Amino acid sequence: MASETAFGRPDPDEPDLEEYRLRARQWLAANLQHREAGPAGVVRGGGTHSAEEYLPERALQRKIYEAGYAGINWPKEYGGQGLSDAHARAFAREAAPYRMPDLGHAGGTTYGPVSQTLLRHASPDFLARHVPRILAGEELFVQLFSEPDAGSDMAGITTRAVRDDEGSGWLITGSKVWTSGASYADYGLCLARTNWDAPKHRGLTWFAVPMRGKGMSIRPVREITGAAEFCQEFLDEVWVSDDEVIGEVDQGWTVAQTMLLVERGAGRDDPVNMPETDPAGIDPFLVDLVRAAGRAQDPVARQALARIHTADWARGQLGRRITGLLRTSDKPASGIASYWKLAAGVYNPQRARLMLEIGQGQPLVWRDDAGQRAALEYLNSRVWSIAGGSNEMQRNAISERVLGLPREPSFDRGRPFSEVQRSAREWLEKN
Repeated sequence: MASETAFGRPDPDEPDLEEYRLRARQWLAANLQHREAGPAGVVRGGGTHSAEEYLPERALQRKIYEAGYAGINWPKEYGGQGLSDAHARAFAREAAPYRMPDLGHAGGTTYGPVSQTLLRHASPDFLARHVPRILAGEELFVQLFSEPDAGSDMAGITTRAVRDDEGSGWLITGSKVWTSGASYADYGLCLARTNWDAPKHRGLTWFAVPMRGKGMSIRPVREITGAAEFCQEFLDEVWVSDDEVIGEVDQGWTVAQTMLLVERGAGRDDPVNMPETDPAGIDPFLVDLVRAAGRAQDPVARQALARIHTADWARGQLGRRITGLLRTSDKPASGIASYWKLAAGVYNPQRARLMLEIGQGQPLVWRDDAGQRAALEYLNSRVWSIAGGSNEMQRNAISERVLGLPREPSFDRGRPFSEVQRSAREWLEKN
């Protein structure tokens, strides 16, 4: 019996898994370069990446798409292959030694939370228009979600969308921030407020906004590492047609919940991003770091390495457990995925600190590649404790939505958002 795909129904005509694996192996050997021999892809530097830098990577993605190896477990009707997760995982394993397309942060967002959200909420016409182009590398999406005054409280956004004079589209005005890969993306999945008289979790709508559209300005945000992958966007009456609305108007929080579930850990069984855990496999970089520091026989360094490896493996098992719970439940508690997100937010800084302890002076002077990576991971280590919802927000979600504990008091619950905004302004004026 055919196994079920990640996004659709089982395909009774899917090829035998071993036969599929063999064909994939032959195609990869004939068409792609090994990682050791091929170019490194787009080099991560201190600047903002341009669309031109990613043209070769998009071409490589198209090559894979045309061969039938993109969207392996995506629906056939939208350009995918309609095969099982097992087929997608088999291809990922065979492709591991080869240089695959590096589409940066925008690529990770496009083929992760954005695509999974679109496939669950967008109209058939929208999917037929965009998904084949996504799979071919012609359209990269980013999330236009967070705002300068709405970070962890995502429902507090103030970017507004109003009807145009003809009634055929929308004019969007506001600002978004912390957008990874915006400098070279084609579209942004943008959450905007369409009804100010509804409570803040209602009256929201998602739009696919062209990143090069009239009225859109993109500015890089320099990070502590010197890189500028994040951007801030300013939208000044950017026009979007009705065809680019995702889900129902004023019901965008339902769509947002799907995106947050995926971003916070649901769907982490993606075969490319989460291969099967090997309990005996230590991250090769850790071994390189120990050797570069000359501490391969140092019991303190070896103990730190063992602590990292043990936690890595446990976190991998946690991810699979969460995925299993989400996929076997018709209505999973939305806070379940917060366990994975909280684990990353708590553990990543600890892991990065242990790496510095292993490397000792190597990371501090960036003496070699191993030291440089350890230093950069330390500087970036608190990203997951904030991005996608802070650790505190994850604890709230777990306590309220999974454990059923009382909700925190909230002055804005059930009140029209326009009234909430007015009360906030009055309070600021008085204080």
